[in-house]
Amino acid sequence: MNETRPEAPALGDLDAMSVLAEPARRRLYEVVSDADGPVGRDEAAAGAGVGRSLAAYHLDRLAEVGLLEVEFGRPDGRGGPGAGRPAKLYRRAERDFVVHAPPRDYSTLAEILLRAEEQSPAARTEVEHAAHELGRELGRQSGSTGVEEVLRLRGYEPYDDEGTLRFHNCPFHALVEAHRNSVCALNLALVEGIVDGSGDPGLRASLEPDRARCCVALHSSRGKR
Repeated sequence: MNETRPEAPALGDLDAMSVLAEPARRRLYEVVSDADGPVGRDEAAAGAGVGRSLAAYHLDRLAEVGLLEVEFGRPDGRGGPGAGRPAKLYRRAERDFVVHAPPRDYSTLAEILLRAEEQSPAARTEVEHAAHELGRELGRQSGSTGVEEVLRLRGYEPYDDEGTLRFHNCPFHALVEAHRNSVCALNLALVEGIVDGSGDPGLRASLEPDRARCCVALHSSRGKR
């Protein structure tokens, strides 16, 4: 079983994000972020094209500022006597980083609107309709770039999973824990609108709430993408 251990307290958001200015460090962060599970130093180093010692230094620095989380465990298939000490593994932190100058508080506005929506079935219908219409506008504006690029620009981090387009990131993650049903329904309506607006008849959005990272997926009727 993996054991998660906290690192040092994270810095302010601006200071934390500035750490990514170093090219090798940014590549390592991207390798870990794109992975489906925790990543060891050897795997991260190979993915970023750097040496293991340099990877270890940068990965620990990313953990120190709160961009990565650290856990200790053995790779799959390695256990029991003689397996050695648990390895240090890294995954992208769940914490959100927001940098504004001057400060803005959009999350409070979203919280207010979601609470109002949850108290009125009529309001929920209207909000989901608005999400779908906004998605249609975004889809129509996509032009030749296509649905995947629109979703990438909106922060979903899409990737192909044997013909299904899934997302490494939920752009609304900070609100999911307190308002999961509402956020997932709005997310689905928005993505459906993007697909409708793009005019791509070969894609169908569905809700898969048991999936990690993002509850929405796009299935292709054309087979493997």
